[in-house]
Amino acid sequence: MSDEWVIGIIGGSGLYAIEALEDEQWIAVQSPWGEPSDEILCGRIGHVQVRFLPRHGRGHRVLPGRLNARANIDALKRAGCTDILAISAVGSLSEDLAPGAFVLVDQFIDNTKGRPSTFFDDGFVAHVAMGDPVCARLTDLTARAVERAGGEPHRGATYLAMEGPQFSTRAESKLYRQWGAQVIGMTGMPEAKLAREAELPYALLAMVTDWDSWRDGEAAVDVGAILAQMAANGALARRTVEELVRALPQRREPS
Repeated sequence: MSDEWVIGIIGGSGLYAIEALEDEQWIAVQSPWGEPSDEILCGRIGHVQVRFLPRHGRGHRVLPGRLNARANIDALKRAGCTDILAISAVGSLSEDLAPGAFVLVDQFIDNTKGRPSTFFDDGFVAHVAMGDPVCARLTDLTARAVERAGGEPHRGATYLAMEGPQFSTRAESKLYRQWGAQVIGMTGMPEAKLAREAELPYALLAMVTDWDSWRDGEAAVDVGAILAQMAANGALARRTVEELVRALPQRREPS
């Protein structure tokens, strides 16, 4: 097994490019699971190879519920990735996580409906452990990268994956808080499950764009405010990716 890093970056809402990438080239990767969201942008930052996939495609054209997560993860695996950092926009379910917060997710509650969520199909039965769904090493490296980029990382959040594309009702939002979730989004699942099945260490950096609808007396989720916060979050996300990749150990030990 190679001891070199090949970092896959799944760019979510607010992260559509990596300016620090050198020798870049868009490459089409074929997958037996169908079409990925887009081609993969291949390049390097320093000595480390990077593979960037815009989760919703260039131009943000794929709805969360229509994402082909199997093809996306498979394409990154075929492109040689050793690890995946996914970046996603989320709403906050916690008073401690205001819009603009950067959150390292360590647990998930999957409340999506009907999305293909496994590579194993009829005729092949397999069960994969998901008790600890993210890679502790990559999560820690990412948290330190957020700090070097000028942000304050929040660790240890539970991500509620909802189907969308509609946002939560107030009753749903309050229920999710009772379940113990701190952030809510539409893309973290089944992506994390599929990365585990593909034996790709996975970390999720969640960028808070808004308060979800649980705060009495406040307006419901507003798309305009979300878009403005996404733009503000994007610059820090890009710096974080660069800081992460440049600080990786020269040799990649098994995760």
